[in-house]
Amino acid sequence: MIDVLVVDDDFHVAEINAAYVSQVSGFRVTGRAHTAAQALATLERTHVDLVLLDHYLPDETGLTLVRRLRQLGHRADVIMVTAARDVATVQDAMRCGALQYLVKPFGFSGLRAKLDGYAALRRTVEGVGGRGEAGQEQVDRIFGAFRAADSPHTELPKGHSPATVDLIRRVLGGAGHPLSAHEVAERAGVSRSTAQRYLKHLERSGHITLTLKYGDTGRPEHRYRWTGP
Repeated sequence: MIDVLVVDDDFHVAEINAAYVSQVSGFRVTGRAHTAAQALATLERTHVDLVLLDHYLPDETGLTLVRRLRQLGHRADVIMVTAARDVATVQDAMRCGALQYLVKPFGFSGLRAKLDGYAALRRTVEGVGGRGEAGQEQVDRIFGAFRAADSPHTELPKGHSPATVDLIRRVLGGAGHPLSAHEVAERAGVSRSTAQRYLKHLERSGHITLTLKYGDTGRPEHRYRWTGP
């Protein structure tokens, strides 16, 4: 099992994220913290493999905490889970060694994709010899593990085409705002039913987010925005 510490200043959000983690096979929550001090105290007394870390904490930023953890010799991996979306913070997270960066708000599928990628990374490291030496081929496999798990082409359902996935990705990524299934179908030149099948797959795999647009009458309209790599 992969032991996870959930760190978020919002008690409600921390509980939701912990519940999400508990639904992913191979992961278990071993602690929750709402400040950097609580997180550090948990890491001092509890085994933790992975920290899901918010940046905005009441006593110090998440990235400051990451730097302190490394200085103290803590080796737990970190995935940033935060509303901070400015490029400077994202770059700092990379420099501090955060393995992934998940921007709030997100759903279960978004977090599951990051956790699946992390599990794939651990399997790859173990597969090339753990703490032994690695050649260039093994290094490439390690660095590519997250990328492969994050790919929208990973484990496509039967009858789904990588070319159509790329088409949907380009349509959503170039729109600049959420689109309905009908709008995606028109821009991609596919049927609405085809667009809906691919949108459903991409939403489940965490590459797009689904929002609802409420009109004056009738059912709310589903709208999709690309969030994946």
